[in-house]
Amino acid sequence: MAKKDGGELAPALIGFAAGFAAEYVTRKALTFAWTRATGEEPPTDIESPEVGLGRALGWAVVAGVGVEVARVLAVRTARKGLTRSGRDAIEA
Repeated sequence: MAKKDGGELAPALIGFAAGFAAEYVTRKALTFAWTRATGEEPPTDIESPEVGLGRALGWAVVAGVGVEVARVLAVRTARKGLTRSGRDAIEA
């Protein structure tokens, strides 16, 4: 729950921005890696019957796990940095 003085808003916004940036960068990196490994672009419409099941599932797993791991790490790192800098400011 947010404090009345807005104390919890900054970490939430920074966490959101870090997660968004991590997702964007990771998706680009995974697309590049997939293209280099398979020689084809990753499927854009994994529900299309023209895309093979193995290819659709492979991309879904790689993209889903990769993006979510990057997002979690980015948000935790950003919030940890805020907590650490907040403690440093209090101790100074």
